[in-house]
Amino acid sequence: MTVNKRTVGRGALLGGLTSLAVIGLSYIGGRLAHLPFVPLDVFDWLARILPGAVINLTIDSMVRIITAVKIGPTWSVAKMAEQFMGISLFVLAGIVFGGALTLLGRRRPERLPWVGMAGGLILLAIALAAEAAVGFPPAGPLQSGLWLTVLFLSWGAVLSAAVRAALRPGEPGPDPARRHFLWLVGLGSFTVAVGALGVKLLSKEPGGRGAGPSPVADGGLLESGQTAGPAASPSWKELEARIEPAPGTRAELTRLKDFYRIDINTRPPELDGGAWRLEVRGLVERPLSLSLAEVRSRRAVHQAATLSCISNPIGGDLISTGVFTGVRLKDVLAEAGLLPGARAVAIKSADGFYESVGLAEAMDDRTLLVHSMNGEPLPAAHGFPLRIFIPGHYGMKQPKWIISLEAVDREGPGYWVDRGWDKTAVPNTTSVIDAVAARRPDTPKGLVPVGGIAYAGQRGISKVEVQVDTGPWTAAQLRTPPLGPLTWVQWRFDWPAAAGHHVLKVRAYDGRGVLQETSARGTFPGGATGIHDMATDIKPAGPETEGIPGGRRPSIS
Repeated sequence: MTVNKRTVGRGALLGGLTSLAVIGLSYIGGRLAHLPFVPLDVFDWLARILPGAVINLTIDSMVRIITAVKIGPTWSVAKMAEQFMGISLFVLAGIVFGGALTLLGRRRPERLPWVGMAGGLILLAIALAAEAAVGFPPAGPLQSGLWLTVLFLSWGAVLSAAVRAALRPGEPGPDPARRHFLWLVGLGSFTVAVGALGVKLLSKEPGGRGAGPSPVADGGLLESGQTAGPAASPSWKELEARIEPAPGTRAELTRLKDFYRIDINTRPPELDGGAWRLEVRGLVERPLSLSLAEVRSRRAVHQAATLSCISNPIGGDLISTGVFTGVRLKDVLAEAGLLPGARAVAIKSADGFYESVGLAEAMDDRTLLVHSMNGEPLPAAHGFPLRIFIPGHYGMKQPKWIISLEAVDREGPGYWVDRGWDKTAVPNTTSVIDAVAARRPDTPKGLVPVGGIAYAGQRGISKVEVQVDTGPWTAAQLRTPPLGPLTWVQWRFDWPAAAGHHVLKVRAYDGRGVLQETSARGTFPGGATGIHDMATDIKPAGPETEGIPGGRRPSIS
């Protein structure tokens, strides 16, 4: 039997259509029965095994594009892009599957069912390998394996039958009965895909089961003075007495739903809070196996802190501040009893992420095993049931979805360190202009408020300066004290603006008086450096327009 390009194209189209049905069924199974959602799991698996240089280039390119086009928060747009790529890759696999079946069945169509089953088995093996690598969902390996077996063998059977119907000798088109069958395949695939979309729209995103809402509102822990220890916040009276931030400056405390999320998963892992255990083992006298309730029952510490992603460009939004609540890592280690040879703690996560922390930092009073943020139990997206906060490091050193702590005799590898990123990942000093705002009634005449944030990790900020065009660097007002010694600092500069086009720049000094690195450098491997600037046009003075800025363009120099 001869097979022309049109017939191969029809087979590829059938493969793509039936892949939509598999995607839809996989999604419905995941949402309703906590079974694997194969397309994204396979994508996550590929992201783990591809060379670090490829992943790093992809991350950098994605962040640059999202930042340039400003289509939404970088972290959420990046996750949507990853999910789109994962689903597109699966559809592409279906297209190749259908085209390959068409070519293989051109001479012996009667063997197509066996060829289809063989193809289904190959895809099943890939799916099982991916699930084993990224971790099976709550349904467990047995149920997940049975589900995937049925799904992929059925796909091979249906697709081979559809391709056989398309391979009619003689005339290029199928007879009416076969045409009817092909229409059923296409319509069925479309219906399943639409049904999956309906399930997505009618259901909530996965959350940590057992992590219900808390009556404590964002910032309530600060207002009630419950923070403690070396990272305790100032009194609420001191915080209320500070200067007002410039209009348009980002919120000092990030709402939980806006807190940035960067990790190695297209979707957050779903862990059962009731079944989860924290295993503490290795060079300890008394290995521990703690339930979530047992972790939460221990003395809690609250502290405000800023986290930044090492992939955050200058002026980017991959940085957030929250109130972290948890138990001190040193207290858990003391309970287990460290042996004399212990020098570090190796941390493993449910998603395959791993990192280690040296003993000195593990014993720091500010290093917390975090179970709540902003007064609410951790949502799945931010590491439910448990994540860690280690002061003085970028987020790449702070695992989420933690399942084990192992006391070891030396510091070990880290997931991102193994892929070429900086070993220590200490935050660079950075400063950002958030807004050049319109003059407010309470602003002195002729002044335009300018505001933003500065951050230097645990080193703190001692000074922020602003430059207008090529003028001198002038000190801005710091909104001090900040929420805590580990948070960013808001700053304000009341600018005596003149009409015309201007470029404003900002630079910061850390708590030791050291000026930030002013030369521009990309995020890889140790985080971005450079001076952030913003262009603005000030309208001529008038009764309604005095000091009102026009269009603005942030950039890096």
